Amino acid sequence: MRLVSFYPPYLGAGVRVTHPKDDAYRIVVRMALRWWNKNLFGTQFGGSLYSMCDPHFVFILLRNLGPGYVVWNKSAEIEFLRPGRGRVTATFHVPPEKIAEIRAGADRGEKVEPMLVVEIVADDGSLVARVTETLWVRKKDSPRT
Repeated sequence: MRLVSFYPPYLGAGVRVTHPKDDAYRIVVRMALRWWNKNLFGTQFGGSLYSMCDPHFVFILLRNLGPGYVVWNKSAEIEFLRPGRGRVTATFHVPPEKIAEIRAGADRGEKVEPMLVVEIVADDGSLVARVTETLWVRKKDSPRT
């Protein structure tokens, strides 16, 4: 997972991904403002803001649920709240209790579609955007729902 920063779209947009040591429930993603990821108005390009958020809730669930589960992004929404004029950070966190709830539902064969939210924050603490993702989770041996 540490190599995600070298994924070509991330490399091109300047996205950097870190995994805090000893915390399997958290991923931190940062993106600096550079000439190649600015929009027409000189602020963070909206596509890059969403791109920096796309896979990380999936990664956290896959890491914690283990190989017996399938996890996909089902839908996502981004709400732009103010222009990103510098470096931005998104901290993804799924608490162990939420993962246990998701696992229990999948183990019972239920349709599990958790909705998770991450905020994109500027270095000055201002809220730039909010991303809401709905995931789709099931056990590999469960019938599709």
